[in-house]
Amino acid sequence: MHKFIVGTGEYVYEVKHPFGMLSSGLSWGNISHVATDSSGNVYVYQRQDPPMLIFGSGGKCLDSWGNDQLMDAHGLFITPDDEVFVCDRDAHQVVKYDLQGNILLKIGNRDKPALQKPFNHPADIAVSSDGDIFVADGYGNSCIHHFSSGGMHIKTWGSWGSDAGQFITPHGIWVADDHVYVCDRENNRVQIFDTNGIYITEWTGFFHPMDIFIDSENVAFVTDQVPGMTMLDLEGNVITRIRTPFNAHGIWIDIYGNMYSAGNEELVTKYTRL
Repeated sequence: MHKFIVGTGEYVYEVKHPFGMLSSGLSWGNISHVATDSSGNVYVYQRQDPPMLIFGSGGKCLDSWGNDQLMDAHGLFITPDDEVFVCDRDAHQVVKYDLQGNILLKIGNRDKPALQKPFNHPADIAVSSDGDIFVADGYGNSCIHHFSSGGMHIKTWGSWGSDAGQFITPHGIWVADDHVYVCDRENNRVQIFDTNGIYITEWTGFFHPMDIFIDSENVAFVTDQVPGMTMLDLEGNVITRIRTPFNAHGIWIDIYGNMYSAGNEELVTKYTRL
């Protein structure tokens, strides 16, 4: 069997597709996102019941949960403390779970969309190191919402458009070192703000960037619809760029430096770092 190798320099990966072996009685749905917990287990968020599938790093299915709770899977974020945040896009909510699927917090009024207020088909979530929650409200709205760790609304910024600080579809979001990074998909850029929503700068050179992950080495991974993956330092300098075999709608890096991507109908791909 031929190996599929991608990447250059320090970022070289062997591609395994598809990743994950389902248990009897389960089936794959339309997959929106993927993330890993502090033990390296892989959480796959899909648009059918059960919405959350959990796998070991080798691909064995360990568990599933969330039946009859979530309507439309989109964004997923797992904190270093193993809190699981999901965007239930068409229910207009963000929900926080523990690893066993117990609900800990809900933000937003279910089934009640709000214009330029939380929420109107939210796309993605990121949690800062101090526990604050940032949501890219990207399908019906064109803004970013900032909440406390307890779900209290602090601030909203952004409007529809292509100027600095405006968005067409804020699709992916990440928070690192008091900066908020937003994949402004249809404007083909990643915009960078401080945590008060003040515009700092932007990165360009993407085609419909969909998701962003920043690892412990301060390397940013940005996926777009080429399909491709760009790695940058936090000054915006390109480290390497790879062709991905499938569009990566959601991406995550595990504790070992391996990369996972979720690609709607293309299921999950694992990139083992060599």
